[in-house]
Amino acid sequence: MSSSSRILVVDDESTVRQTVAAYLERDGFTVYQAADGPAALKSARAFQPDLIVLDIMLPGVDGLEVLRQIRLTSSVYVLLLTARADETDKIIGLTVGADDYLTKPFSPRELVARVKAILRRGRSGEGGDRTLVVDGLRIDPDSRQVWLAGRSVDLTAIEFDLLHALARHAGRVLSREQLIEQVWGYDYYGDERVVDVHIGRLRKKLQEDAGDPEIIVTVRGVGYRLETGLS
Repeated sequence: MSSSSRILVVDDESTVRQTVAAYLERDGFTVYQAADGPAALKSARAFQPDLIVLDIMLPGVDGLEVLRQIRLTSSVYVLLLTARADETDKIIGLTVGADDYLTKPFSPRELVARVKAILRRGRSGEGGDRTLVVDGLRIDPDSRQVWLAGRSVDLTAIEFDLLHALARHAGRVLSREQLIEQVWGYDYYGDERVVDVHIGRLRKKLQEDAGDPEIIVTVRGVGYRLETGLS
């Protein structure tokens, strides 16, 4: 793992921040810390982190609002920290644009493993992946940009990774398990429903540009397929 990777840890509990920071720094990461929502937004702009570990329960501006504001201008990876009972917050967080979530209390080692898996995923398309064209859809892995019918589509990092995985197997059905392996990695410990939430967000963004055609098709009981014949 590259020591140049920058992580912003946002939590109002100093013990949590310092423990997480210590484990991440031990693995070679550069770590910044913030204790509330406004400080998180300021730090995200100032330090341009590669990944943000973001607690939902924050003073000043809560974590979900911080995430919404970050997503207006950035596709930085976000690992959300939630209380064990806050199932609704997990789904809302994924819908707003979180890439993954971890419930409290958690093992710092598991958090570091999640961070490494997310950042490995971010680099997996570098160096040699060619631009994919599926009818009116164009995907450039090097610049991580997507165009549909010539118009740019703004995607989060996870949305891009999902679309890229589907495009590499256009016309074929990929199960949730296959998508998790390709996008989140074999060592993913979370709920398979993260796939459904992110696919839902991806569909909305593509539909807004595509009009009527259905681009990502649900094959009930199996998974998802990127449709061909879009033009």
